[in-house]
Amino acid sequence: MIQILFTLVCAEMVLILSLLFRSPLRQLVIMGLDRSKQGRGPLVVKSVGGTILVFFSSTIYSVFSVQKKRSIDAGFVNHTDEVLMAYRLLEASLIGFSLFLALMIDRLHYYIKELYRLRNYREEN
Repeated sequence: MIQILFTLVCAEMVLILSLLFRSPLRQLVIMGLDRSKQGRGPLVVKSVGGTILVFFSSTIYSVFSVQKKRSIDAGFVNHTDEVLMAYRLLEASLIGFSLFLALMIDRLHYYIKELYRLRNYREEN
């Protein structure tokens, strides 16, 4: 699961970098995002985002339950619990970061489209 999340975060960062710098790849990414926001695209994105958010909250709950169990066993630190908590914490941070990057991609796409619209409007007048 961690490898998939690292791949997702890296892919989102590459997408953000391609949106930030003017290149032919930027136009291709903007066209792809435009097409994904048409038809059933927003419904699919919202359902996938909601599923990831539920998974994120489940992972956070798991981290807190391990921490709570740890505080009950005062004075005794179980190494298995430490490994599980570190794994879940890494998983939760990657999921949260990927949700944040998805929001950044959406906002960057919106701002770039708005910038193009304003430039075209200014050129017409």
